[in-house]
Amino acid sequence: MPALDALARLEADGVLRRDGDRYRTTRRFQAAMARAAFHLVRTTDEEGDLRFPIAHALVELYGPELSDAEMVQLVEELLPIERGELDPRERATEARGAQP
Repeated sequence: MPALDALARLEADGVLRRDGDRYRTTRRFQAAMARAAFHLVRTTDEEGDLRFPIAHALVELYGPELSDAEMVQLVEELLPIERGELDPRERATEARGAQP
């Protein structure tokens, strides 16, 4: 699945939304990520690899119907977007840009 198809799918499915010239995750996906992180913290030793909670959240939202190739593609597309969502420097830059 080409990257543009993956992004279009994620947007159509309510996982991503456009904010100007970039994508942002939706509250729906952020809630799934929070549940995934909570579950993973309680049940695994894996820390620091954002791909695990992203994959867990995608399974919650899409169920087991995603093929391995689709899962890899969607995680690959979401990883840099979610890193940006979690980066406090990104939020600080946005806040400074929003001020008159």
